[in-house]
Amino acid sequence: MSHIRASLKNAASYGLSWTGTDRLIGALTGTSMIPHVIGYHRVVEDIEDSSRNSILPMLTSTRMFEQHLDWVGRHYEFVSLDEIGNRLEGGASSTRPMAAVAFDDGYSDVYHNAFPVLVRKGIPAAVFVVTGLVGTRQMQIHDRLYLLLKSAFANARQTSRQVVELLRKADIVTPGMETVGRMQPNPFSVMAALLDDASQTQANRMIQVLEERFELGDGRYDGLSSLSWEMLEEMQSAGMTIGSHTKTHALLTNESREKAIEETKHSRRDLEERLHVKTHHFAYPDGRHNADTTAAVAAAGYRFGYGTCRQRDPKYPLLTVPRKMLWEKSSVDSDGRFSAAMMACQMNWVFDLGSNCAHNHGRRR
Repeated sequence: MSHIRASLKNAASYGLSWTGTDRLIGALTGTSMIPHVIGYHRVVEDIEDSSRNSILPMLTSTRMFEQHLDWVGRHYEFVSLDEIGNRLEGGASSTRPMAAVAFDDGYSDVYHNAFPVLVRKGIPAAVFVVTGLVGTRQMQIHDRLYLLLKSAFANARQTSRQVVELLRKADIVTPGMETVGRMQPNPFSVMAALLDDASQTQANRMIQVLEERFELGDGRYDGLSSLSWEMLEEMQSAGMTIGSHTKTHALLTNESREKAIEETKHSRRDLEERLHVKTHHFAYPDGRHNADTTAAVAAAGYRFGYGTCRQRDPKYPLLTVPRKMLWEKSSVDSDGRFSAAMMACQMNWVFDLGSNCAHNHGRRR
């Protein structure tokens, strides 16, 4: 059934691209009227090997990454985020549509695998880092929770309901836990659902409880480490923009206003003190923003902020710039090969047409 859906989606993308309907949709939704920002998380050499201990939708192979860049380069002018900002503010113009490349979270494989490709091709890019993890061996919260759930579900030892019961016994309760208990024991789906409405304090407590019961295993986790300050300095010297992704990757819409202010201000301070340049760009963790978080980002002194959907705040349009997040399978045909038609539809947000954003952009009660 999934292969049939993929084939239908692939056929539709060819039809839309060949007739130019994809560009018409981009014009109607307004996404073609602003410069494009495409986002990635990790770039790895071997997808199959990396996916054993990593969240698959965060991975892009170096081969696929180059195919994305080559296609974008034929249709757009690659520019830096600063140039994107100038265009958005009305201070620059271009005869060709613009596109910028950015990476979230600050994984070290961006330095090892993506950075050399970008330098070789002369393409500017940006990386949004979690400053509290820079130079450490600590994992991101989502990676650690994912691996613990994978360990819990291995060999059908635990069900989703049993995991929820374990968390409830530790007095961890969130609004969505009842739904989580009815889910299939898929580590990624359950991880995403548990984090959906949890504060960072609750998320860390979940990890603590699961660590007391399950092992992470003996897998290799080098790819999950963060960039070092030395790597960031080298990338910045080569022309890359270094932006903020908060201090600890807190999902700001799940936090208090005070916590949001602390996360945004402290991360900006860390970057400016260590890299000695002004930090203008901020990416919301998981693309989540609402009126309170955008106000916090504005108060912290950022000029531009980036989400992962078409939702924009009329009061802060420059702090809610859409980004199209891509990964290994976001632009492939039903046989798993790169598809120019699928890439065109992604860049014009065709597959998002008529669908609501999964995130709640209203204020948290």
